[in-house]
Amino acid sequence: MLLASLFFLAGCQSVPPATKPPVIKPTTPGKPAVAPAPEKPAATNVPTQPYALLKAASWTDLPGLAKEDWVTSWRAWLQGCQGLRNKADWQAVCAVALLVKADDTAAIQAYWQQYFNVYQTQQPEGAPQGLMTGYYQPVLKGARTASARYPVPLYKTPADLVTVNLSGLFPELKYKRVRGRLQGQSLIPYYTRADIEQAQSPLAGSELLWVNDAVEAFFLQVQGSGIVELENGERLPVGYADQNGHPYQSIGKLLVERGEMVASEASMQGIKTWGQQHPDQLRALLDANPSYVFFKLLPAGLSGPLGALGVPLSAARSIAVDPFYIPLGAPVYLATTYPNSEAPLQQLMQAQDTGGAIKGGVRADVYWGEGESAGKLAGAMRQQGQLWVWLPKTFRLPH
Repeated sequence: MLLASLFFLAGCQSVPPATKPPVIKPTTPGKPAVAPAPEKPAATNVPTQPYALLKAASWTDLPGLAKEDWVTSWRAWLQGCQGLRNKADWQAVCAVALLVKADDTAAIQAYWQQYFNVYQTQQPEGAPQGLMTGYYQPVLKGARTASARYPVPLYKTPADLVTVNLSGLFPELKYKRVRGRLQGQSLIPYYTRADIEQAQSPLAGSELLWVNDAVEAFFLQVQGSGIVELENGERLPVGYADQNGHPYQSIGKLLVERGEMVASEASMQGIKTWGQQHPDQLRALLDANPSYVFFKLLPAGLSGPLGALGVPLSAARSIAVDPFYIPLGAPVYLATTYPNSEAPLQQLMQAQDTGGAIKGGVRADVYWGEGESAGKLAGAMRQQGQLWVWLPKTFRLPH
């Protein structure tokens, strides 16, 4: 870690004493926990403890940090603190954040360095690179009732969906849940997408809203949240409520494997175009992904969709992560490129969401915002990148 006088990088101005945030008194004695630096574990050496792949790093390891827009990223951090202020590891740093002037770049930099340590996350085999994708909030045309114009249902969580949290039985499975339905005294797998979307759906009666396009509804499930716009102009925000328990399968990857398109074409836009050209094959393609997402209505007036942290997401500043490897709510520095570009995308993000397809130590899904332009960025984003997690110095990591 840099000395206090450096404030991250040479050339950054130090903060006068009057603008420095107050010192946090650790709630537990002793030195801050430091993540171990494993010696290139084997690919099969999947950790059994959360956050075990975090490796101690330095502020100087972060590419492009000198160009960070500290004021913009600070707003996203304060948003995240609304979901962290009741969590023991984050209470103190969030309390101090409220005392920092939101437009004082020097004070913001000093805050991060004074109260946080940097860790680079890695794959189980030790590789620092991983897949970076994107998502967005789509806007669909819809109605409260079914009609010839709006024939596609969005379902709310069905009454017969049973979710079992395994951590009560097996603490090492803290983030594992099993979903299914009861048949007699047995828990069996829940209905697949193909089961749910047949003409006589087993979920009839659990419709939340109706929309006009099956492909748009499919990608709404992939994104996890969106806006349903009614004919009277009313906009109804919908968000993830639950999932049927089946694993997510990429239909873009399937099309590539079948030789229907090359990898560079397997974007959301490319898949939609394929569906328009092969309407007779579309249903079977969508059913190849057995995962199915259920929705709920969200409060009106939110600045963005609600992520897994329970706070509105910030466009181009919020990411979805695997919470087994990266603490939900943590600031995360991302180093990758913009979609379909060599231009660097290097900036501070906030881990405020999760996703069924977001699995692994170096894996992130960037939230790009709402609407068509955000959708183009999200649909085209699929490149390699690196992640550095910023954790409070009092945060306890596995040894």
